[in-house]
Amino acid sequence: MTSIEHDPRWTAIVKRDRKADGRFWYSVITTRIYCRPSCPSRLARPDNMRLHDTIEAARASGARPCRRCDPDAASPEARGNARIVRACRLIEAGDAPPTLAALARQIGLSPGHFQRVFKSVTGLSPRQYAEACRSGRLRDGLREARTVTDAIYAAGYGSSSRFYEKAANLLGMTPTALRRGAPAERLRFAIGACSLGAILVASSDKGIVAILLGDDPDQLARDLQDRFPRADLIGEDREYAQLVATVVGFMEAPGVGLGLPLDIRGTAFQQRVWNALREIPAGSTTTYTEIAHRIGVPASVRAVANACGANALAVAIPCHRVIRRDGALSGYRWGVERKERLIEREKTL
Repeated sequence: MTSIEHDPRWTAIVKRDRKADGRFWYSVITTRIYCRPSCPSRLARPDNMRLHDTIEAARASGARPCRRCDPDAASPEARGNARIVRACRLIEAGDAPPTLAALARQIGLSPGHFQRVFKSVTGLSPRQYAEACRSGRLRDGLREARTVTDAIYAAGYGSSSRFYEKAANLLGMTPTALRRGAPAERLRFAIGACSLGAILVASSDKGIVAILLGDDPDQLARDLQDRFPRADLIGEDREYAQLVATVVGFMEAPGVGLGLPLDIRGTAFQQRVWNALREIPAGSTTTYTEIAHRIGVPASVRAVANACGANALAVAIPCHRVIRRDGALSGYRWGVERKERLIEREKTL
């Protein structure tokens, strides 16, 4: 049998990494027991260990559960994530954002500890997550409600005057403009070239809304029009072309950082995924499963992949750093070859 030392999961076993618990198990053929990766028992010889993707596969090997690490029980991380998932459902179900103390009490944690754990799992504070949920309900409601005021109150805002003070930051535009399809939004854009092919960069007044890659400049322009069908697109701007040059430089050396403001638009779930992607260091990769665990919804691997596919900010939100569990590069909105080149370039730099 082949040794597991060349499998990337071996490192997690050696480090007794609790973050790997629940993602795979291992069994030892000499002792006929199976364990979770963080098991504190003395390591067996790699040649005598077998890896299992599921708890069912570990049981089917004929081994019995280890008494020290209790692999059949939910891992501490999984229990913690389950609490955060429950908190997210409570926030989503409420008309008004629950207080931090009330949320913490309902899931059995102190407010301070709950705040830290929630942000580490989702990438947002409970208040930010609640605001994202409310603004999402408002976006949906503005298209159906009789008046803007009705939509504001239906989304859970108690005061329309206080809401209007921050409406532009929450929605990216005024509620009336959103209700009308945002016909007045102006986006500046320019198309250039980089080592990955054609590149289109577009910006609102708040920051860059799109970085698109491709082979056909005309197709990139059509893609931008499809994404923002009611926006007023303004091209042929020499001053803006300088910004494109900055983005092209970032493409050649992503590890340096972009240093320009981004106008990130997406659902609350997509923004949680994208925040997690931005925490992946240049030169590193992770998996869709790992991202799903990191944001507290381990069963949403496919939804994580869909959020990566919806990303409109190539490299700035580094969805190219996410691969499949088996190491395959999988799909990439701008082509698997570009994904491979970006990963290799970042590792080299």
